[in-house]
Amino acid sequence: MSEQRVTIDLVDGVADVRLARPDKMNAIDPAMFTGICDAIDRLGTMAGVRAVVLSGEGRAFCAGLDMASMATGGSGIDLDHRPWGDANIVQQVAWGWRTLAVPVIAAVHGLAFGGGFQILSGADIRIAAPGTRLSIMEMKWGIVPDMAGFALWRTTVADDVLRELTYTAREFSAEEAVAMRFVTRIADDPHAEAMALARAIAARNPLAIRAAKRLANLAADADAPAILKAESDEQRRLMRSPNQVEAVMANMQKRAPVFAD
Repeated sequence: MSEQRVTIDLVDGVADVRLARPDKMNAIDPAMFTGICDAIDRLGTMAGVRAVVLSGEGRAFCAGLDMASMATGGSGIDLDHRPWGDANIVQQVAWGWRTLAVPVIAAVHGLAFGGGFQILSGADIRIAAPGTRLSIMEMKWGIVPDMAGFALWRTTVADDVLRELTYTAREFSAEEAVAMRFVTRIADDPHAEAMALARAIAARNPLAIRAAKRLANLAADADAPAILKAESDEQRRLMRSPNQVEAVMANMQKRAPVFAD
Protein backbone atom coordinates (compact mmCIF):
# COMPACT_ATOMS: atom_id res chain seq x y z
CA MET A 1 0.00 0.00 0.00
CA SER A 2 1.14 3.56 -0.67
CA GLU A 3 1.52 4.72 2.94
CA GLN A 4 2.22 8.30 1.92
CA ARG A 5 -1.24 8.63 0.38
CA VAL A 6 -3.56 6.48 2.54
CA THR A 7 -3.28 5.25 6.12
CA ILE A 8 -5.21 2.50 7.92
CA ASP A 9 -5.54 2.13 11.69
CA LEU A 10 -7.58 -0.87 12.87
CA VAL A 11 -8.89 -0.85 16.44
CA ASP A 12 -11.67 -3.09 17.81
CA GLY A 13 -13.02 -3.93 14.38
CA VAL A 14 -13.13 -0.36 13.07
CA ALA A 15 -10.67 0.62 10.34
CA ASP A 16 -9.89 4.36 10.46
CA VAL A 17 -8.84 5.08 6.86
CA ARG A 18 -7.47 8.50 5.96
CA LEU A 19 -6.48 10.15 2.73
CA ALA A 20 -3.07 11.50 3.69
CA ARG A 21 -1.98 14.26 1.34
CA PRO A 22 -3.04 17.24 3.45
CA ASP A 23 -0.66 19.73 1.83
CA LYS A 24 -2.66 19.31 -1.41
CA MET A 25 -6.07 18.96 0.29
CA ASN A 26 -5.87 15.26 -0.58
CA ALA A 27 -6.10 15.98 -4.30
CA ILE A 28 -5.92 12.84 -6.42
CA ASP A 29 -2.69 12.18 -8.30
CA PRO A 30 -1.56 8.83 -9.78
CA ALA A 31 -0.09 7.79 -6.42
CA MET A 32 -3.42 8.55 -4.69
CA PHE A 33 -5.32 6.39 -7.21
CA THR A 34 -2.94 3.53 -6.45
CA GLY A 35 -2.97 4.16 -2.71
CA ILE A 36 -6.77 4.12 -2.43
CA CYS A 37 -7.13 0.99 -4.53
CA ASP A 38 -4.40 -0.74 -2.52
CA ALA A 39 -6.15 0.27 0.72
CA ILE A 40 -9.48 -1.18 -0.46
CA ASP A 41 -7.75 -4.42 -1.50
CA ARG A 42 -5.99 -4.62 1.86
CA LEU A 43 -9.21 -4.00 3.81
CA GLY A 44 -10.88 -6.77 1.82
CA THR A 45 -8.43 -9.34 3.17
CA MET A 46 -7.62 -7.84 6.59
CA ALA A 47 -8.77 -10.00 9.49
CA GLY A 48 -11.11 -8.43 12.02
CA VAL A 49 -12.46 -5.52 9.94
CA ARG A 50 -16.15 -4.97 10.71
CA ALA A 51 -16.64 -1.34 9.65
CA VAL A 52 -14.63 1.40 7.92
CA VAL A 53 -14.49 5.16 8.49
CA LEU A 54 -13.11 7.07 5.50
CA SER A 55 -11.89 10.65 5.97
CA GLY A 56 -9.27 13.11 4.78
CA GLU A 57 -6.46 14.66 6.79
CA GLY A 58 -5.98 18.42 6.95
CA ARG A 59 -8.35 21.09 5.68
CA ALA A 60 -10.42 19.00 3.26
CA PHE A 61 -11.79 15.57 2.53
CA CYS A 62 -10.59 15.67 -1.09
CA ALA A 63 -10.31 18.59 -3.50
CA GLY A 64 -10.66 16.35 -6.56
CA LEU A 65 -8.14 15.64 -9.28
CA ASP A 66 -4.69 17.18 -9.05
CA MET A 67 -4.96 18.50 -12.61
CA ALA A 68 -1.29 19.47 -12.91
CA SER A 69 -0.10 16.08 -11.70
CA MET A 70 -2.54 14.17 -13.89
CA ALA A 71 -1.51 16.19 -16.96
CA THR A 72 2.12 15.16 -16.54
CA GLY A 73 1.87 11.71 -14.97
CA GLY A 74 -1.68 10.44 -15.29
CA SER A 75 -2.28 10.50 -19.02
CA GLY A 76 -1.04 6.91 -19.27
CA ILE A 77 -3.94 5.43 -17.25
CA ASP A 78 -5.62 2.67 -19.26
CA LEU A 79 -9.36 3.13 -18.78
CA ASP A 80 -10.07 -0.17 -20.53
CA HIS A 81 -8.03 -2.18 -18.01
CA ARG A 82 -10.47 -3.46 -15.37
CA PRO A 83 -8.59 -5.60 -12.84
CA TRP A 84 -11.44 -5.27 -10.31
CA GLY A 85 -14.03 -6.84 -12.60
CA ASP A 86 -16.36 -4.08 -13.71
CA ALA A 87 -14.21 -1.14 -12.54
CA ASN A 88 -11.04 0.43 -13.89
CA ILE A 89 -8.57 2.10 -11.53
CA VAL A 90 -10.24 5.53 -11.55
CA GLN A 91 -13.64 3.96 -10.83
CA GLN A 92 -12.36 1.58 -8.17
CA VAL A 93 -11.38 4.45 -5.83
CA ALA A 94 -15.13 5.14 -5.42
CA TRP A 95 -16.84 1.90 -6.46
CA GLY A 96 -14.53 -0.20 -4.30
CA TRP A 97 -16.02 1.22 -1.10
CA ARG A 98 -19.49 0.12 -2.24
CA THR A 99 -18.34 -3.41 -3.06
CA LEU A 100 -16.25 -3.81 0.10
CA ALA A 101 -17.95 -6.45 2.25
CA VAL A 102 -18.31 -4.27 5.35
CA PRO A 103 -20.09 -0.93 5.85
CA VAL A 104 -18.14 2.23 4.99
CA ILE A 105 -18.90 5.60 6.61
CA ALA A 106 -17.45 8.73 5.01
CA ALA A 107 -16.62 11.63 7.34
CA VAL A 108 -16.41 14.73 5.16
CA HIS A 109 -15.22 18.28 5.84
CA GLY A 110 -13.86 21.27 3.98
CA LEU A 111 -14.07 20.39 0.30
CA ALA A 112 -15.32 17.40 -1.66
CA PHE A 113 -15.02 18.33 -5.30
CA GLY A 114 -15.15 16.24 -8.47
CA GLY A 115 -13.36 12.97 -7.88
CA GLY A 116 -13.45 13.58 -4.14
CA PHE A 117 -17.23 13.85 -4.28
CA GLN A 118 -17.40 10.58 -6.20
CA ILE A 119 -15.18 8.87 -3.61
CA LEU A 120 -17.45 9.88 -0.72
CA SER A 121 -20.44 8.70 -2.76
CA GLY A 122 -19.11 5.15 -2.60
CA ALA A 123 -19.65 5.02 1.16
CA ASP A 124 -22.74 3.39 2.66
CA ILE A 125 -23.31 6.40 4.96
CA ARG A 126 -21.99 9.96 4.53
CA ILE A 127 -21.63 12.45 7.42
CA ALA A 128 -20.51 16.02 6.66
CA ALA A 129 -19.40 18.98 8.72
CA PRO A 130 -21.44 22.18 8.54
CA GLY A 131 -20.23 24.41 5.74
CA THR A 132 -18.63 21.63 3.71
CA ARG A 133 -18.45 22.63 0.03
CA LEU A 134 -19.28 20.00 -2.57
CA SER A 135 -19.47 19.86 -6.34
CA ILE A 136 -19.78 17.50 -9.28
CA MET A 137 -17.07 19.62 -10.84
CA GLU A 138 -15.96 17.71 -13.93
CA MET A 139 -17.84 19.92 -16.40
CA LYS A 140 -15.66 22.85 -15.30
CA TRP A 141 -12.78 21.03 -16.98
CA GLY A 142 -14.81 19.98 -20.02
CA ILE A 143 -15.13 16.34 -18.96
CA VAL A 144 -17.76 14.08 -17.40
CA PRO A 145 -17.81 12.23 -14.06
CA ASP A 146 -16.18 8.85 -14.75
CA MET A 147 -15.18 7.60 -11.30
CA ALA A 148 -18.35 5.50 -10.78
CA GLY A 149 -20.43 8.55 -9.89
CA PHE A 150 -23.42 7.78 -12.09
CA ALA A 151 -23.51 4.15 -10.94
CA LEU A 152 -23.60 5.35 -7.32
CA TRP A 153 -25.82 8.43 -7.56
CA ARG A 154 -28.71 6.72 -9.35
CA THR A 155 -29.80 5.17 -6.04
CA THR A 156 -29.54 8.33 -3.95
CA VAL A 157 -30.64 11.45 -5.81
CA ALA A 158 -33.42 12.54 -8.17
CA ASP A 159 -32.53 12.39 -11.85
CA ASP A 160 -33.26 16.05 -12.59
CA VAL A 161 -31.19 17.21 -9.60
CA LEU A 162 -28.25 15.07 -10.73
CA ARG A 163 -28.48 16.45 -14.26
CA GLU A 164 -28.52 20.06 -13.09
CA LEU A 165 -25.51 19.64 -10.83
CA THR A 166 -23.57 17.72 -13.48
CA TYR A 167 -24.35 20.14 -16.31
CA THR A 168 -23.51 23.26 -14.29
CA ALA A 169 -20.66 22.03 -12.00
CA ARG A 170 -21.98 24.46 -9.37
CA GLU A 171 -20.93 24.23 -5.75
CA PHE A 172 -23.48 23.30 -3.11
CA SER A 173 -23.40 23.12 0.68
CA ALA A 174 -23.59 20.19 3.05
CA GLU A 175 -27.02 21.41 4.06
CA GLU A 176 -28.19 21.28 0.42
CA ALA A 177 -26.55 17.87 0.04
CA VAL A 178 -28.64 16.47 2.90
CA ALA A 179 -31.82 17.78 1.30
CA MET A 180 -30.80 16.23 -2.03
CA ARG A 181 -29.81 12.95 -0.26
CA PHE A 182 -26.15 12.98 -1.29
CA VAL A 183 -25.25 13.30 2.42
CA THR A 184 -26.88 11.31 5.22
CA ARG A 185 -26.58 13.92 7.95
CA ILE A 186 -24.51 16.82 9.30
CA ALA A 187 -22.35 16.71 12.44
CA ASP A 188 -20.05 19.30 13.99
CA ASP A 189 -17.36 16.62 14.25
CA PRO A 190 -18.10 14.19 11.41
CA HIS A 191 -15.11 11.96 12.12
CA ALA A 192 -16.09 11.45 15.77
CA GLU A 193 -19.69 10.83 14.73
CA ALA A 194 -18.60 8.34 12.07
CA MET A 195 -16.31 6.50 14.49
CA ALA A 196 -19.10 6.20 17.07
CA LEU A 197 -21.45 4.83 14.41
CA ALA A 198 -18.79 2.42 13.15
CA ARG A 199 -18.20 1.12 16.68
CA ALA A 200 -21.94 0.52 17.06
CA ILE A 201 -22.00 -1.42 13.79
CA ALA A 202 -18.88 -3.38 14.78
CA ALA A 203 -20.67 -4.54 17.93
CA ARG A 204 -23.35 -6.35 15.87
CA ASN A 205 -23.15 -9.81 14.32
CA PRO A 206 -20.53 -9.19 11.60
CA LEU A 207 -21.92 -11.92 9.35
CA ALA A 208 -25.42 -10.41 9.54
CA ILE A 209 -24.00 -6.95 8.80
CA ARG A 210 -22.23 -8.28 5.69
CA ALA A 211 -25.42 -10.02 4.61
CA ALA A 212 -27.39 -6.80 5.05
CA LYS A 213 -24.89 -4.93 2.87
CA ARG A 214 -25.15 -7.58 0.17
CA LEU A 215 -28.94 -7.20 0.20
CA ALA A 216 -28.71 -3.40 0.10
CA ASN A 217 -26.34 -3.55 -2.87
CA LEU A 218 -28.52 -6.10 -4.67
CA ALA A 219 -31.63 -3.95 -4.22
CA ALA A 220 -30.18 -1.29 -6.57
CA ASP A 221 -30.36 -3.58 -9.60
CA ALA A 222 -32.39 -6.72 -8.94
CA ASP A 223 -36.11 -7.25 -9.44
CA ALA A 224 -38.45 -8.11 -6.58
CA PRO A 225 -38.31 -11.92 -7.03
CA ALA A 226 -34.51 -11.91 -6.91
CA ILE A 227 -34.49 -9.73 -3.79
CA LEU A 228 -37.09 -11.88 -2.05
CA LYS A 229 -35.06 -15.02 -2.74
CA ALA A 230 -31.83 -13.34 -1.60
CA GLU A 231 -33.48 -12.32 1.68
CA SER A 232 -34.50 -15.90 2.35
CA ASP A 233 -31.08 -17.28 1.39
CA GLU A 234 -29.23 -14.85 3.65
CA GLN A 235 -31.59 -15.51 6.55
CA ARG A 236 -31.28 -19.27 6.13
CA ARG A 237 -27.49 -19.03 6.48
CA LEU A 238 -27.75 -16.82 9.57
CA MET A 239 -30.45 -18.62 11.55
CA ARG A 240 -29.06 -20.87 14.29
CA SER A 241 -25.49 -20.01 13.34
CA PRO A 242 -23.12 -19.51 16.32
CA ASN A 243 -23.17 -15.73 16.00
CA GLN A 244 -26.95 -15.62 15.75
CA VAL A 245 -27.31 -17.80 18.82
CA GLU A 246 -24.82 -15.56 20.62
CA ALA A 247 -26.89 -12.47 19.71
CA VAL A 248 -29.98 -14.04 21.24
CA MET A 249 -28.18 -15.24 24.37
CA ALA A 250 -26.45 -11.90 24.93
CA ASN A 251 -29.79 -10.09 24.72
CA MET A 252 -31.45 -12.52 27.11
CA GLN A 253 -28.55 -12.33 29.56
CA LYS A 254 -28.23 -8.55 29.23
CA ARG A 255 -24.54 -8.63 28.34
CA ALA A 256 -22.32 -7.57 25.46
CA PRO A 257 -22.16 -10.23 22.75
CA VAL A 258 -18.91 -11.86 21.69
CA PHE A 259 -18.97 -12.55 17.97
CA ALA A 260 -16.58 -14.42 15.69
CA ASP A 261 -15.56 -12.89 12.37
